[in-house]
Amino acid sequence: ALQMPEGLLMYSCTVADILRKFSTARTLSILGDVTYGACCIDDLGAKALGADLLVHYGHSCLVPLTTTAIPCLYVFVEIRVDVEHLVECFCKTCDVGTRVHVMGIVQFRSAVAAAAKALNERDRPATIPQAKPLSPGEVLGCTAPSGLGSASGTKSSTGNGVTQETSTQHVMLFIADGRFHLEAAMIANPSLRSLRYDPYSKMLTDERYETEKMKAIRQNAIHRAAEPSAKVFGVVLGTLGRQGNPAILGHVRSLLRRHGKQSFVLLLSEIFPKKLDMFSHVDVWVQIACPRLSVDWGHFFTKPVLSAYEVNVALGEEEWREVYPMDFYKAGSGRWSNYHEDNRNRAIHNED
Repeated sequence: ALQMPEGLLMYSCTVADILRKFSTARTLSILGDVTYGACCIDDLGAKALGADLLVHYGHSCLVPLTTTAIPCLYVFVEIRVDVEHLVECFCKTCDVGTRVHVMGIVQFRSAVAAAAKALNERDRPATIPQAKPLSPGEVLGCTAPSGLGSASGTKSSTGNGVTQETSTQHVMLFIADGRFHLEAAMIANPSLRSLRYDPYSKMLTDERYETEKMKAIRQNAIHRAAEPSAKVFGVVLGTLGRQGNPAILGHVRSLLRRHGKQSFVLLLSEIFPKKLDMFSHVDVWVQIACPRLSVDWGHFFTKPVLSAYEVNVALGEEEWREVYPMDFYKAGSGRWSNYHEDNRNRAIHNED
């Protein structure tokens, strides 16, 4: 079975023909459902079609191969970037000495490395942050490196025996053709100035994100969910590929039982306001799919729609973090994340 993101689906028939001609595959199916990212890998759908192997194009390996229903082969896609133009744009925008953190989407990972090297040579000290186990510089819509800082003080001499402290600016340089992944890095590093280079339009733009407004909206949803009158919780497990982690589902339901809340599980591939409005008796929704659904779209729903992190805060199991966590696939994160030691095998544990 062959699975590709929307931007590559136009090549799927050509790739299928090549595989049929040069491999021993007897049959080959193309999976056409929407593929937002590597979390949407559809090994279960491929197995239902009778496939022996799933070939997934364009994304990094997020779901451990030891947990997939059939063997999966990830094919990375590399998109070339005019790194020289990128670096020239940045150097005309930011002064010598500016510290730059270079990141981007996985398709531009080579350009991230090349840009960092070139910027170092142009006296703009560059680093490539990493949110392990992702690749260096790789950012997902729900996972990004954090704690990169905004400015650091350095001491320098004025030449007359007086030492003064100057500020070194920190800047994020993000290579992507859209904002979705960039916004995760901006949420995780709210004090950083963010510049985005679009490799197709060859434009460097100064980006903004209303972090405080987002946090106020999410805190309001959490406070509504924490009210004593909120008794019935609907828990949505995302079935689009492997978005929903059953281990996180088991943990959330155990927490709800421990706090005396009624709950039920609803399986959905995509979550829409009108669909959830059909369950008028539900006081609060918890979605175990994509955390950005709550962050980006939660205020369009009638009832609070919390992420796994937010329901932990609402139930008093976790403290609210002033820097909103973008760590859904980051090692060493909380019980709401996929790579927590209790969630890696994606199996429900009985915690009662």
